[in-house]
Amino acid sequence: MAIVVIGTVFVDIKGFPDDLYNPTGRNAGRVEIVHGGVGRNVAEDIANVELRPRFLGLVDDTASGAEVLAKLRKHKVDVDYVLTRPDGMGIWLAVFDNTGDLAGSISKRPEMGALADLLDEKGDEIFADADSIVVEIDMDKEIIKRIFHYAEKYSKKVYAVVSNMVIASQRRDFLQSIDCFVCNLQEAGILFVDDFSALTPEELTEELFARITRANIPSMVVTLGSRGAVYAALDGDRGFCPPESVKVRDTTGAGDAFCAGVAIGLTYGKTMREAVDIGTHLAASVITISESTCPRFQPRELGLDVDVEE
Repeated sequence: MAIVVIGTVFVDIKGFPDDLYNPTGRNAGRVEIVHGGVGRNVAEDIANVELRPRFLGLVDDTASGAEVLAKLRKHKVDVDYVLTRPDGMGIWLAVFDNTGDLAGSISKRPEMGALADLLDEKGDEIFADADSIVVEIDMDKEIIKRIFHYAEKYSKKVYAVVSNMVIASQRRDFLQSIDCFVCNLQEAGILFVDDFSALTPEELTEELFARITRANIPSMVVTLGSRGAVYAALDGDRGFCPPESVKVRDTTGAGDAFCAGVAIGLTYGKTMREAVDIGTHLAASVITISESTCPRFQPRELGLDVDVEE
């Protein structure tokens, strides 16, 4: 039994200035190259809570692709269903300012079409014993359709995260088939074609409940960065979770860790508020380090009554 994660693998190239960042000038600093990708990050975050997720994705047929697989195996992620293909990984080039916030980025998305054939061939064995499913909702439509087919066939809950909300917003009908959708404030604005930046967390909580009710989205969590997160569900459960106070070093991967925490909590019997609390804690642990994933935790440190598999 495991949480099944389906998504992308990226190579993240990140630049950090030594001093105040000048967007039009030259900036001395450091450059780091780390493994990234929303799906890959979420899978490793889940594994770092000593759970044993199963990851579906693609890597390049290069040394970089082999390194990604080796690291995931080291963290005890099941990569038996990761395909090796030319151009299987994306690239994310990002520059951060001196406070650790993203100043600008550009990305090259990977070609994911081969996953549809994998799901046609091995979908039953992949999903039959899953605890739940976490998916990047902006992947190819045919991949998403197959995932929902198996989720319905085996009565598995689906939790969704996004890497490109412009694409995801064109698939609003898919969001009605997920159990919980996690995104940030800017992404929520794109989805609902509105600007929520002036709302207080309390106001946004009520607005989010109204929006998901009209859109028939079962539940949704919106992260607010340094202001925390709000959540709402169609059953009326809604609220605000404040942030943890930590020193920010690098915000990369915080949203993915947050999603992993929410998915873990909801998969293993926690309430929405408790799941959001877990997500908040994992996100806070990521932004204090330069890695894109959280450090290791025991499940019971997060209030999870789950045995660790050896």
